[in-house]
Amino acid sequence: QVQLVESGGGLVQPGGSLRLSCAASGSFFSIPTMGWYRQAPGNERELVATITSDGTTNYADSVKGRFTISRDNAKNTVYLQMNGLKTEDTAVYYCNARVRLSLFSYNTFWGQGTQVTVSS
Repeated sequence: QVQLVESGGGLVQPGGSLRLSCAASGSFFSIPTMGWYRQAPGNERELVATITSDGTTNYADSVKGRFTISRDNAKNTVYLQMNGLKTEDTAVYYCNARVRLSLFSYNTFWGQGTQVTVSS
C-alpha cells in the first residue's frame, strides 16, 4: 500500500503565498506522475498541476504564472508553491500519485487533503 501525507495548508491573505508538500511512502517500483487537485465547496475536484518523474509539468489555466509544482524524486515528495493567492483559490487541496507498484501494475492514490483558505 502507498500513503500520501500532505502538509502546508492554512489561512493566508489575498496576494500571499503558501507551500504545500506531499510525501509518498510504502512499497512501490516508481511514481511516474504526482500532482495536486483541489475541491471547493459545491464544486467538483479539479486539476491544479501535475509533474512527471522527468520534470514535465502541466497546469490549470487558472493557476499558470502563480503556482509552481516541483518534486524531489529521491524523497518521493511533490511540492506546490502558491504565490499571488486569490480568494477563489480557497479549497481543500489533494495530493495525487500515479504509482507503479510493480513491473506491470499501476494504481492511483490520494492524500487526505489539506485546507487552503485565502481571506482578508
